[in-house]
Amino acid sequence: MTSFLKSGRSRPVAVWLFVVAAMVFGMVILGGSTRLTGSGLSITQWKPISGTIPPLSPAAWMAEFHNYQQIPQYKLLNQGMSLDGFKSIYWWEWSHRLLGRIIGLAFAAPFAVFLIRKTLPPRLIWRCAVLFVLGGLQGVVGIWMVFSGLSNRTEVAPERLTIHLGLALIVFCGLVWTGLEAWAGPQRPFSRARWPLIAAGLAGLVFVQIMLGGLVAGNRAGLIYNDWPLYGGALWPSDYRDGGVWHTLLHSLAAVQAHHRMVAYLLFAVSWIAAVQAMRSKFLPRDIGLLVLVLAVLVTVQAVLGVGTLMMQVPLGMAVAHQALAAVVLAAAIGLAWRTRRP
Repeated sequence: MTSFLKSGRSRPVAVWLFVVAAMVFGMVILGGSTRLTGSGLSITQWKPISGTIPPLSPAAWMAEFHNYQQIPQYKLLNQGMSLDGFKSIYWWEWSHRLLGRIIGLAFAAPFAVFLIRKTLPPRLIWRCAVLFVLGGLQGVVGIWMVFSGLSNRTEVAPERLTIHLGLALIVFCGLVWTGLEAWAGPQRPFSRARWPLIAAGLAGLVFVQIMLGGLVAGNRAGLIYNDWPLYGGALWPSDYRDGGVWHTLLHSLAAVQAHHRMVAYLLFAVSWIAAVQAMRSKFLPRDIGLLVLVLAVLVTVQAVLGVGTLMMQVPLGMAVAHQALAAVVLAAAIGLAWRTRRP
């Protein structure tokens, strides 16, 4: 163990970080399911400790249901919902929040143990500390997001949902990257500097595309223009502009769907151009070329799944799979970016 620490490596730390990354991946899927089932506003209060325990009596269930009946989502969309119907959406949101608490504990407790036992490589301490802070911030952003749907809206604000998703994925990427660092030790610069830049650009483009997908999800923009590649039979949506620039970018259903499509085309083209170049290169390590090819294939599968989800008007199973695969594509892009920085 001491030799590993001197080399900046720790396999136990790497395994811990990868496990937490897998849990965050599950959190992203569960969060998407919570949104798709319209369950995110079913719990109107934030109780960090007592909220861990769900209602255990008929009176407690009625109290939770009464709180939900006071918000616009119930009054405008779910008027007359039964208690059993409320329970079905409550359990989604409760599970989402519970998993968030479990992830926080799964990170904080081992982190403290590694620090106390001095078995965490010193170069990784600040990275793990940043990830811990970002994880806490994610909880705050989640509360901020939910509050946006409790007074004047029937759903959470799309931009807040996208920020919530984006921060979760930043934490996910940080866990994957730091886990790889813990497993392999400090990096040594890779001589062919253009490939780290290419890989970083691909990872950045994947992240941007997922954020645009978050706006599509938050605005439920996948429920319009369900033909492809056209928009209601036209080459471009006629109702693209909706108010000012910012309102169009964040809230125009036509605009957010069009942006998501356009960046998907760009990502598809760029990933395959990179894959062809990598496979043809005589100097690039073979495993890097294979990683680029895998990324291009994943992007292609994700694009096909996205088109299918759109044309079938966003069925729950396909929509969840689309979000899950997006996180897999991002992980592959992060893995590629990390690998290209090593000889």
